[in-house]
Amino acid sequence: MLPSAPPGARSVVGVADDLCAALRGESATLPRADSAVLVVIDGLGAISLRGHAGHARSLTASMTKKDIAQTVFPTTTAAALTSLTTGAWPGEHGLVGYRVRDPERDVLVNQLSGWETDGLDPLTWQGTPTVFERAASVGRETFAVGLATYAHSGFTRATLRGATFVPTATPEERVEVAYTLAAENPGSLVYCYLPEVDKAGHKHGVASAEWVAALERIDGALSLRVPPRVGVVVTSDHGMVDVPFHRQVVLEESHLAGIRHVGGEPRMLHLYREPHADAALVVTRLRRDLEGAADVVTRSEAVQAGLFGPVVRDEVLERIGDVLAIATGVRALYDGTADDQRNRGMVGQHGALTPDETRVPFLRFGSFAS
Repeated sequence: MLPSAPPGARSVVGVADDLCAALRGESATLPRADSAVLVVIDGLGAISLRGHAGHARSLTASMTKKDIAQTVFPTTTAAALTSLTTGAWPGEHGLVGYRVRDPERDVLVNQLSGWETDGLDPLTWQGTPTVFERAASVGRETFAVGLATYAHSGFTRATLRGATFVPTATPEERVEVAYTLAAENPGSLVYCYLPEVDKAGHKHGVASAEWVAALERIDGALSLRVPPRVGVVVTSDHGMVDVPFHRQVVLEESHLAGIRHVGGEPRMLHLYREPHADAALVVTRLRRDLEGAADVVTRSEAVQAGLFGPVVRDEVLERIGDVLAIATGVRALYDGTADDQRNRGMVGQHGALTPDETRVPFLRFGSFAS
C-alpha cells in the first residue's frame, strides 16, 4: 500500500526544518546560507516537470533523477502544505484530507477553504507548532509571501502562523519580494507560495496548453538571479493526473449503503459508516464494487500501514474515514447521491498514491546549489 520512494528521495516533512538547520550550518544535506527561501509550486509533480522540461528550462537546467522528494498521504494540498510548514506527518498535525468529519459534531468540514464557514479554530484544530513559530522562538525572522486573498484565511492561520504575511499579486512579484526579503533580512526564513500551476491543472489538465503556459510563467519568475548568500529550495506539495470524464466512477445509493458521510476528494475518499452498519459487510461490498478502480482499506489497516505517518494522535484518529477508497490508475470516485456535482468538471486531480502524485521536485538554487 505504501508508495515506493525512489532511492535517496527525501520526505517533504523535513524540508523546512532542514532549511533552518542550514541557516545554523547544521544541515547534513544543504550548505550553509545566510537566509533561506522555500518556494512551493502547488500541484507540480516531478514526473510532469520532467515531461515538460522544454517549457521549464530554469527549473530543470541542472535537475537530476535524485532531485525529488516524496510527499505525504493523502496527496492533497491541505495535508501536504501543512506537513511542509510544520515538519509533521498528517497523523500528527491532523489535516488528513480535503474534507473530513469533525468527530465532536459529526459533520464534514473543509480543511482547505472552510475554516470560517465550518467553524474550525486554526489554533486548536491544527495545534502543531509551525516552523515559523519555532524559528521566531529563537529570534529568527520569518515571512510568508502569497496572494492577498490568503492573508487572513483560516488555513493560513493554521499553517503559516508565526510568519509575517506579505501579500503580492503576480508570480514574478512573489519571487522578487521573497528574494528581497531574504537578502535584506540576514538569518531569515522566507516562504513563497505559487498556486498557478495547480489551478490550471484542475481546470484544464496537465496535458493542456493552459497548464504549460502556467508552468512557463512560473519558470520565468524563478529565472531571477538569487541574491548572494541566499539559499533557495523549490518543491511542491503534490503532483497531479488527468482524469477524463469516461474514467469517473460514480457511487450510487447501492454502493454507499451503510455510509453516513462521504469525505476526502475524488482520488481518495474518506467514508464514514452509519453507527448501526455492519463494518465487515460495508468493506466487503466496497471492495467488490470498486475492484480495479480503487484500493479499499479500513482505517486501522491504513494507520497500521503508516499511510498517515508513523504516529496518529488519538484526536486525529476519528477524522480518518472508517473506510478509505484510494483511486488507482487515472480514475476518480464521485458520490452520485450528492446534490452538488460541480467538482466533476475537474480534469487534473490528486490525492492517491501514484508516482505522478507522490513524487515532487526538490531543486536547490543560490547558496544551496553549491
